[in-house]
Parts: sequence; C-alpha cells; structure tokens
Amino acid sequence: MWISERVNNIKPSGVRKIFDLAKKVKDPIDLSIGEPDFDIPEPVKEEGILWIKAGFNKYTPSGGIPELREKVFHYLKNKGIKCEDVIITPGVTGGLLLALMVTLNPDDEVIIPDPYFVLYEYQVLLLGGKPVFVDTYPDFQLKEDRLRAAVTDKTKVILINSPNNPTGMVASRQELEMVAKVAREKGILIFSDDIYDRFVYDKDKERVYLGSLYENVLTFGGFSKTWGMTGWRLGYCAGPRKIIECMVTMQQYIFSSVNSFAQKAALIALDYDMGHIIENYRKKRDLIYEGLKDKYRVVRPEGAYFIFPEAPGGDGDSFVEKALQKNLFIIPGSVFSGKRTNFRISFAATEENILRGIEILRSLV
Repeated sequence: MWISERVNNIKPSGVRKIFDLAKKVKDPIDLSIGEPDFDIPEPVKEEGILWIKAGFNKYTPSGGIPELREKVFHYLKNKGIKCEDVIITPGVTGGLLLALMVTLNPDDEVIIPDPYFVLYEYQVLLLGGKPVFVDTYPDFQLKEDRLRAAVTDKTKVILINSPNNPTGMVASRQELEMVAKVAREKGILIFSDDIYDRFVYDKDKERVYLGSLYENVLTFGGFSKTWGMTGWRLGYCAGPRKIIECMVTMQQYIFSSVNSFAQKAALIALDYDMGHIIENYRKKRDLIYEGLKDKYRVVRPEGAYFIFPEAPGGDGDSFVEKALQKNLFIIPGSVFSGKRTNFRISFAATEENILRGIEILRSLV
C-alpha cells in the first residue's frame, strides 16, 4: 500500500463533518471560525505592498530576516520572557511542527491539558510521539495533582495554551508557577503557545508568561490573531539557542523559508497599537457571556475570542446539529476534547451575528 502508517493514525478533523452539514444550510449565522473578523491594518498592508513592488519577493534566510528576528527578540524580552534566540516560522502551526520535530523521539510523551487546540494531538502523533491529556474540567484550570499524575519517565514536553482555544481561559500566575515548578523538578521542556496573548480582557487579570518563569520554555507567537494576518502565515518561536538553531536547520528542509514581504510588514505591525480592537472584543465577550449565563452552564472567558458552554443534556455533538437546523453554525466540543459535553462559540463576528446567535441559543434551551 502506498499510504504510510503514520497517516493511518490521523483522522479527518471533526470540524469537517460540521462544515459539510453547514453547506446544506442557507446563509448560516457563523460563530464557528477561529479567525479575526477585522482586516489587516492599512499601514501594515501598505508596507507589504511596498516591499512587493520593490522586488522583495525572493527566498529569505531560513531563520527569518535578521531585522525581524532581532525585533521579536527584544519584543519578548520587554515582556520579561527568557530566550536566547528567535526563529521566524510559517505561523505558530509551522513553529510547533518544527519544535516537535527537533525535540521528540519515538514514544516520547507530550502532556496537553484538555480541552486543547486540535492540531496539538495530531502533530505529536505524526512525529511518533504520544499525547497525554490532562482533564481540566469543570473550571478549565490545570491542577497540580492531575499534572503530576500524568508525568512519566517518557514525558518530554508540557504544552500550555493561554489564553486558551477553545475555552477562552487565561492561566493564573499560581497555575503557571506550578507548571514551571513541576517541569523544573522533572527536567521537562515547556511549549507555551501565546498566539492570543494580546486578547486578555479584564484589567485586574495579571498577564503572566511561562517564558518569564522558567528558562526551558519555547514561546510561540505570531501575527495572525492580533493583526489579522492569518493568510500571510507568519509566526515566531523563541527559546534556548540550541533548540532554535536546530529548528532553523530543519526549516531549510521543511519550509525552506518564510513569506518575504510579510516579514517586512511584521516590523511595522509590532509597533501598531491594536488596543481599540481588543477593547471591541472585550465588549463582544461581555455580550455573549451575559446573553448565555442564565441559560447555560458556562465559564466566563478571560481571553482569546471563544466561549465553551456545556450543552443541554451533555451532548455537544447532537446539540450542534440542532443549532444548525436553526441556521446557527458552532463547533462541537468533542473536536477539542476527549469529552463531548460542550460546544465552542467564536465571538470573532459582527455584533449583529452574535445577537442573532444568542437568540437562537436561548431558544434551544
């Protein structure tokens, strides 16, 4: 057979089934997509166009253009993040793949709090590793006893995503210090997926970075969410120099290099204030939470742009199909979890669609 064994371990995303069902719905109210509903800021777009017209359209160095690597390095240092080097990657997705490729051996284990972003599991499986899930229900906070119970002599990485997709939760200092303590005791590497780091809504919520608490952290971030640059595929990873150097070497053979003009535009993006966008999303967070809290069992999201209510009756899969019958497009929680009790709503949408979605959701209880 021509198909490799590794592909047999990979099943199509559960989102595909919902997308197929949604195609049959005329003009659905789409609260499913994990993509900003705003465009790239004009100055950033203009910078990209300028460099395209100037002929900056060739391959770039495998680690990224030096000026962007340096700027990201200082950008992270100003946040207190400990790192020795930076690589520019094709999104956080590409950065995670490279990092796993240079750190995982067959049967190495990666601890992933559940719920989790779906690609974590399958990237680990593709590379011969073993994902080990730690239940964070019902409050979506990682408990020390559960984390320690998941650690074995094969544990290589603990992967933390805060703010979290799909729950919208932001890890507390206490929680992150606990993770760093366990990792330090056991000699474990931490991956910190900080792609939603600007999307933290409550002023009294302290924003703590794992990369500031422990030296053996790979910090992942990018330009897709904060600046709406999803299609430009641009991210970064920072951490210990030896790992970053290996990732640069691996990038030569996997992606060759990263989008040229997007890197130049990213230099402008890092200085562009998106505070007004974040404030708008805070209002959307309040709108969706206040509209659901008296009808659903739901944890108030503190960041990102997702909310993860429990489905009536505890069956998120069937509930999502019922919502589709009412023209509402949301995602079952089983896509992101070993449990099927919840469903994910994205409030990266117009206020009008959020209000229409709330009305339908309230009618389904």
